[in-house]
Amino acid sequence: MAPLGELAGQGWAQIGALCLAFALSAMIGLEREVRQKSAGLRTHTLVGFAAALIMLVSKYGFTDVLGKDVNLDPSRVAAQIVSGIGFLGAGLIFVRGDAVRGLTTAAAVWLTAGVGMAAGAGLWLLAIIVTAGYFATVFVLTPLADRLPRSKYAPSRLHLTYLGEQGVLRRALAECTRRGFGVDELSVGQRPEGQSPATVSLWLTVHGAGSIAELTTALSEIDGVLAVVSRDANSAMP
Repeated sequence: MAPLGELAGQGWAQIGALCLAFALSAMIGLEREVRQKSAGLRTHTLVGFAAALIMLVSKYGFTDVLGKDVNLDPSRVAAQIVSGIGFLGAGLIFVRGDAVRGLTTAAAVWLTAGVGMAAGAGLWLLAIIVTAGYFATVFVLTPLADRLPRSKYAPSRLHLTYLGEQGVLRRALAECTRRGFGVDELSVGQRPEGQSPATVSLWLTVHGAGSIAELTTALSEIDGVLAVVSRDANSAMP
């Protein structure tokens, strides 16, 4: 048997590429796992690791059949990774009404596949730079986006839990109006039985140029309000 370093496509360089893909993919997956997303550490690690392996198979897996009458395109197998990741990403996206959830996680899985492909192709520097760019996006651009001025036409969704029979809803709506927010939609959940006074779960879709964080704080200080959670209008209701 030939030494490991002499096996076609199975040397230390390829093993190093697989290890790099494993490490970078696990780093991305760990961030998703900490945020408790639908695709976390295991999913991202497997996606990047498998993409690197498929890339290596595409490059070296058919060298034994090459000859004068046989020509191969080493990109054909690797190109199918993009199609496969498209199906996986589609399964991570949830649509409920006009609310969409999972787009960022699906994009992260797609990026992880790209990192694995780059590592498998031997483009280790590009794989590392893209991984660094991912963390810059999540930890730098996300807080920056939250600080950007909001358009008064951009809706936000508030989940309000409060004690019924105390006029809490009237005061909450008045607070929204006082802070310059219009209420586009109001959806009241079913009241739990056996509670007196009843606990009401309410969804408010509001729009306005004011601060959602300040509105959330003001609503939470109203007597009878138990909890207020702010979500982007593109997030799905639980």
